[in-house]
Amino acid sequence: MGYLFLVVDKNIGGGYSTSVMLTRQSANAAQFIRPASSSERRVALAVSLSILGFFAGLWVLQRVGFDFGLLFHPCGFKQRTGWPCPACGMTTSVLAFARGRLLAAFYIQPAAAFLCSVLTLVAFFALLTAGLGVYFRAFDRLLHETKVIHWIAVLLVILAAGWAVTLARAFAAQNAG
Repeated sequence: MGYLFLVVDKNIGGGYSTSVMLTRQSANAAQFIRPASSSERRVALAVSLSILGFFAGLWVLQRVGFDFGLLFHPCGFKQRTGWPCPACGMTTSVLAFARGRLLAAFYIQPAAAFLCSVLTLVAFFALLTAGLGVYFRAFDRLLHETKVIHWIAVLLVILAAGWAVTLARAFAAQNAG
């Protein structure tokens, strides 16, 4: 691959050589991660164990036959209008995700499955931070430089997209039947 860079450099006539590129790439890699402090490692461990515990708890409750329908009443929006609400199918999707049925979770309610996937990624990176002591600087930008209103807007867009898929599926089922 180094030969390709040299050929590109000769053809373009730029000032980069392979050694300069490798030096800059390693400098950028150093900016991407840093050693995690002991408090960051403890917080990361708590975050990863909380998320993993949440999904493990849901899995265990399903295995022992807990009825999640006891926690949630039937959807009033769907009873009144006949159409699914933005949250319809979220519990079923999260439970399918916890059982490892990822495709079923995305089919049932794409927004819930996507948010569960994001939580799983957060748990993975938190576990890396806790176990290896590597802190990813991108977390600083996500957590400290992003306003809460932007997080709320992203969450609303995800929920709206999931609802659109659910509504389209309900509309197609109504027209087919």
